Parts: sequence; C-alpha cells; structure tokens
Amino acid sequence: MTEKEKQVLENTVKRCREKRIILPTYKQMRNPELIPQKIKDELKNVGLWDLNPLNLFRITWKNEPVKFGGGFDGVNYIELPSELTGVKARIVMLIGKFFPTGAHKVGATFGPLVEKLVTGRFDPTRQKALWPSTGNYCRGGAYDSYLLGCQSIAVLPQGMSQERFDWLRKVGAEIFATPGTESNVKEIYDKVKELIAERGDEIVNLNQFEEIGNSLWHYAVTGPAMEEVYTKIKNEKDRFSGVFLTQGSAGTLGSTDYLREKFPAFKVCAGEAVQCPTLLYNGFGEHRIEGIGDKHVPWIHNIRNMDMVAGIDDNPNIRLMRLFNEPAGRDFLKNEMKIDPELVDKLDLLGISSIANLMGSVKLAKWYEMDENDMIFTVATDSMEMYQSRLKEERDKNGEFTLRDAAVSFEADLMGLSTDYMIEMDYYEKKRMHNLKYFTWIEQQGKTSEELNAQWYDPDYWKSRYAKVEEWDREIEEFNERTGLLKEYL
Repeated sequence: MTEKEKQVLENTVKRCREKRIILPTYKQMRNPELIPQKIKDELKNVGLWDLNPLNLFRITWKNEPVKFGGGFDGVNYIELPSELTGVKARIVMLIGKFFPTGAHKVGATFGPLVEKLVTGRFDPTRQKALWPSTGNYCRGGAYDSYLLGCQSIAVLPQGMSQERFDWLRKVGAEIFATPGTESNVKEIYDKVKELIAERGDEIVNLNQFEEIGNSLWHYAVTGPAMEEVYTKIKNEKDRFSGVFLTQGSAGTLGSTDYLREKFPAFKVCAGEAVQCPTLLYNGFGEHRIEGIGDKHVPWIHNIRNMDMVAGIDDNPNIRLMRLFNEPAGRDFLKNEMKIDPELVDKLDLLGISSIANLMGSVKLAKWYEMDENDMIFTVATDSMEMYQSRLKEERDKNGEFTLRDAAVSFEADLMGLSTDYMIEMDYYEKKRMHNLKYFTWIEQQGKTSEELNAQWYDPDYWKSRYAKVEEWDREIEEFNERTGLLKEYL
C-alpha cells in the first residue's frame, strides 16, 4: 500500500467511524446467522429500504420478506409449477425484491465499492462513486454509496423506467441520462469518459461490466444460495441440471462459476433479446427487456463456463408482464388454468427481466428435454414495483387487457415457447463470443489483448479472481477493527 493509499484509508476509517458504518463480510451475507445478535436486534427498528448503515447487513438473499423490522430466514425463492411453465422440469427462482432497493444489485455494487474503500483506493471524503448502468446497478450503487458515506453519480439511458429516476433523486444522486434505452451501453461509456476527462480524480468509475467485485459477490453469495435451496427441496432422484440468466453485466453469471465446482455436469444458458442478438449473431438492435444490457460482451463474463445462448423475444415478454399483473390475466390463471391463487398473487415478484429469465428457463428445459427430476435455477432480479409506469404505457397504447388477451398470451407466450434462437456452444462458438470483447474493451476501454488471452487460455485466471473473496473478508474484518465500532455489538 502506497503512502497515498494509507492516507486515503485513514480518511475512510475516520468517515466510517463518524457515521457509525460497519461492513458485513461475505460470510455474513451468505450466512446471516454469523451477524452479531445486537445488530439483528437493532434491525428490528429499521425498514428494509431505510437509509441506515445497518442495512448493509441486509445485503443477502435471506431477509425476512417484510418492509420493516425483519430478521433473517432462509433464501427467498419461489418454484414455478408445470401448469404455468408447460415443462416437466422444476424451475426455481430466487427473489430479489426483499433486498434493500428491491433488487439484488445492492450486492453487485457492494463488492466493487467496498474493495476500494478497504484498500485505500477510494476516498469518500472527496471522491464520488460513478455508477454506469442500464438501471438497477446505479440504484444499488447510489444506495450503497449513501450508506457508506459516499456521494454518487448515476449514468443511465434516458429511456429507462421513470421509477428509476425518481428513486435516484430521492437519495441525492447526481444523474446523467444518456441517449437511447436498454441497448445503448456505448453511449453510457462515452458519457463516463467525458465525466472523467472533466473531473479527473474527483470521481471513481465503478463499471459493473468490468468490476470483478460484481461477479465475485454472486460467486460468493448467489451461487451458495442456489445450492442451499437445491439441497433443501430436492427429491431423491433430482438433479441440479441448469441455470438460465440473461447476460446483463454478467455479474449474476458469476454464480455459475461457483456452481460448476459443485455440479460439473449442469448447463449454463445465457440469454439476450432476440431484437439485439449480440452473442447469437454478432448483431445489434433495440429492445424493451429492461435490465439486461447488450451490444457488447462484459469483461467479467467467463464465456468458457457457458453451454448455451438463448434469445428472448421482447414482445411476448411484455405481454407476459400484463398476463401476470393485469386483473384479467390473474383471473384467467386462477379460474381457467387452476393455478394456485397464492402463487398467482406472487407473480408481481417478477420484473421485466425476471420474466425473461423465466422464459429462458423454459427454453432451456425444452432444448434438453428435461423431466420432473431436473431442476433449473434462475433469479428475479427485481419486481414489478419498478415497472408500474410500463404497465400504464401498455394500457394507454394497447387498451384493456381482457380474458381473451390472457388466454392468447398464455398459450402463445408461455405454452408456445419454442427452441428457436438458441445455440448450443462448442469450443469455437465460445471463442467467437469471447473474441467480441476485443471491440469494446481493447479498442475502446483500454484493456490489453494479453489479459483477454489470459481469460481464455489461462485455467487459473477466473479461479484466482474468485479466490479473493477470503482475502476481501480478512480486509473487511481488519477495517472494522480499525473503526472500533463492531466491538460494541459483540
């Protein structure tokens, strides 16, 4: 550590001591039983979304699903029955709504920011955390920044849902809306370059698409959460058969690097919008599946760990949003299809990209002809709480959603999902997709071709980076000792 980093670290320790900030370890986020009881007792008086530093300890899949004062329980998940999916395989979805901010991105942003805070590479007393994103990542980043006593800058496309912008303003983030929508990631990067050129050392860029702390959090926390649910609900003959996740920043796909160590034969399928088929066909375009990003391959995406790519059509995706949330849609599912009313009432736990994850899981099950002994995992990153404006837009544009609309959508968009726009990847398909990183990261973002080759050819490249989780836990523990606050709770 340089002298400058030592001074920055001292500034950070002082700031955290003043604001009474204690950092959770990855072990605690994975297993909240390790959190000191006195912290759990204080959380009984704290709301899930409150801007209280103790909510850092709620960056876990295991929050009690209540808005205020909740403790910790098992992993939040739902299992989607065959009557709804049309396939025999068991599809299990981890639920992100019960994180602070209503999305698991508070975990994906915790990693990159805390890594720099505890190593003296970010000074919260004078620097701002810059969060380039297509949505939830900058929300999670702004939230974590606030809790950690840092100021934040959010850069996201102007076409994202109004709820995102409203919430960012509430936490005092500096906001820059870039041209376009979900697919316009390069425009975000261009704005980031402009801000760095203007402000220099005043800001620290925490790019979700390149920060290993993003995928490392999912390796350390999300992967074990899936394994825990599987162990809990599996029957004697069940198999951990697959994971489907839209590519997005590739952060959540970090969970599959963990799972590959436990279940070597399972299948990993990454999804993207058919309307922007970058992995599938080196293509480009626009789409409406908010939260998945595209037109490039994230630096932190371990392509060699994948088995398939599946395209998701955004038109059925948006219709399913209405089926799951409009009164006529829910009436149809309950009364005509006889799907458990309790489950139907929970379908608003699935935001737009979460519905895409459901669709992709169905396609994965159909491709491999999976049966009732196969279990597929995916995640609901966020819920419909962030997309009520999109529902209104659809009503204004297309009118009332009727029982007939519900029947057509159910048959066409769920039962009728096919295995079109899918690639089962051999060695050279994987290498083709990996090589697409060159055009974003080497030509535009200053990475080196040597590291790009290491990602592909060096078997220890990814393993060594994920192994850092234990090192980061030690640094977090040492940081907490320096602030001296944790001893009050022991």
